[in-house]
Amino acid sequence: MGNEAHIISSDIGIGVNEKMGEALESSDNIPLLLTKSSSLKRTGTVWTAVAHIVTGVIGSGVLSLPWSTAQLGWLAGPLSVILIASITLFSSFLLCNTYRHPHPELGPNRSASYLDVVHLHLGISNGRLSGLLVNISLYGFAIAFVITTAISLRTIQHSFCYHNKGSEASCESVDAYYMLLFGAVQIILSQIPNFHNIEWLSVVAAIMSFTYSFIGMGLSIAQIIEKGHAEGSIGGITTSSGTEKLWLVSQALGDISFSFPFSTILMEIQDTLKSPPPENQTMKKASVIAVTVTTFMYLSCGGAGYAAFGDNTPGNLLTGFESSKSSYWLVNFANVCIVVHLVGSYQVYCQPLFATVESWFRFNFPDSEFVNHTYILKLPLLPAFELNFLSLSFRTAYVASTVVIAMVFPYFNQILGVLGSIIFWPLTIYFPVEIYLSQSCTEAWTTKWVLLRTFSIFGFVFGLFTLTGCVKGIVTEKIG
Repeated sequence: MGNEAHIISSDIGIGVNEKMGEALESSDNIPLLLTKSSSLKRTGTVWTAVAHIVTGVIGSGVLSLPWSTAQLGWLAGPLSVILIASITLFSSFLLCNTYRHPHPELGPNRSASYLDVVHLHLGISNGRLSGLLVNISLYGFAIAFVITTAISLRTIQHSFCYHNKGSEASCESVDAYYMLLFGAVQIILSQIPNFHNIEWLSVVAAIMSFTYSFIGMGLSIAQIIEKGHAEGSIGGITTSSGTEKLWLVSQALGDISFSFPFSTILMEIQDTLKSPPPENQTMKKASVIAVTVTTFMYLSCGGAGYAAFGDNTPGNLLTGFESSKSSYWLVNFANVCIVVHLVGSYQVYCQPLFATVESWFRFNFPDSEFVNHTYILKLPLLPAFELNFLSLSFRTAYVASTVVIAMVFPYFNQILGVLGSIIFWPLTIYFPVEIYLSQSCTEAWTTKWVLLRTFSIFGFVFGLFTLTGCVKGIVTEKIG
């Protein structure tokens, strides 16, 4: 996940209270922690930036790419991955040039976060809108984490069942139980202050995401070798009607768009780079290398998964191997990596939103004991910890709401597609284009202006198409 996966800080204050004077930080899709400081010593290089981007982009969303490739086929599938990668790269080029202001290389003013650069060039209203969109995506990521964790736990249970009882055994289980278990763990972890500042979590997330991605790819290649041929076709899976195919294509494109963008973490990464050379030049090189590496990995994983399963490609690649006897331990290990990854990622994605809401309450209700008073709680065999009733009630309700929504709409591919569709056009295309036009003072109706506006309009139509298809997919699954 795209995502999911995984973690750099990015300002996401929703503009509910500019007087607080400090926007909060978080991420859109990813595993890596950077903290912003006015006295930050910038020592980053092109290779550290590449590492941040790749680690930040690759997450559990990669497991949906074989399914996406299956809907699109051997021709449109890889081309769609390359197209969305190219859009992401072009968008990053636009943003790279707006880190410094007014000149992209010599300007004295820096924008250390996505929200900073939106505020600077497009004003507070657009800043609020971008913050709101990021917060909505963070809430959606939390729901996706619940669903994905439940799928992984179910796959582990099924794998053990098939291994012990045979591949023909009845190994049914209910995802809701696993979702409730995951929610109970998150309610406890949510009470830990500043959990999102644990930097080692980024390293663990990176290791876990690469591990299960390579395991899924390796198992797919092994299955192709065992069969002696590759499955799949040029046009993808067959459907009963053209309309059904159209909706599946839109959902597949939504899943792919979820897996790529890193616009909301780009400014934080660029803010770590040393100069000279100019930060925008270094960031452009890093973006090219990182997008190339990510695209190669996505094409490999998506292609291997589709070649292994053909029309029967599962929505989550690893679930296709749950009945395998020879590699059940490897499948279980990969799913354990996903669970470990998402248990931590859930908190990293949610803690900034917790801080935003709680800061708003404390600013507006300074005399409320419920909001502001902190109690010291000491339990046997445990160290003393702070407890605040506002934090306890709000965070518990937040986690419970994500679990309930996941239980009502437990649709992995469609949820990822909705998230990708919501954030792709506004955060990856619209705002970067508008910011670039503002800084470069591009005149209306010039060739550059027309091309960039056309690019933005294309992104809007694309995002609307994928969003419609994914929402339709959720409704269809629910009714079915």
